[in-house]
Amino acid sequence: MSGTEDKTKGTFHEIKGKAKEEVGRLTNSPELEIEGRDEKNAGKVRKKIGQIKKIFGK
Repeated sequence: MSGTEDKTKGTFHEIKGKAKEEVGRLTNSPELEIEGRDEKNAGKVRKKIGQIKKIFGK
């Protein structure tokens, strides 16, 4: 997977996770809120991996 793909997928998961987190908060669903927070953080990590790959040309 290229750095650009990682950044794109990371951004997607970050946005999706943020939405889940907000829905969980609004519906008083701690499980969904936690799931969203985890997905958002995983998206941030994947986005960083993409940036690093891009720097090193992978």
